[in-house]
Amino acid sequence: MNLSLSHLAVEPVLAILVGILILVAPRFLNYFVAVYLIVIGVMGLVPAR
Repeated sequence: MNLSLSHLAVEPVLAILVGILILVAPRFLNYFVAVYLIVIGVMGLVPAR
């Protein structure tokens, strides 16, 4: 398993930011979840350096 440090650091920070945004504006939950899933999906498709 070959995970880079930057890949490991981005996901938790993104999760915290999205969680805070959902708490502040729960009406936009669908958009935040959609963007988060797209970002995680793209990061999974991009080969690790």
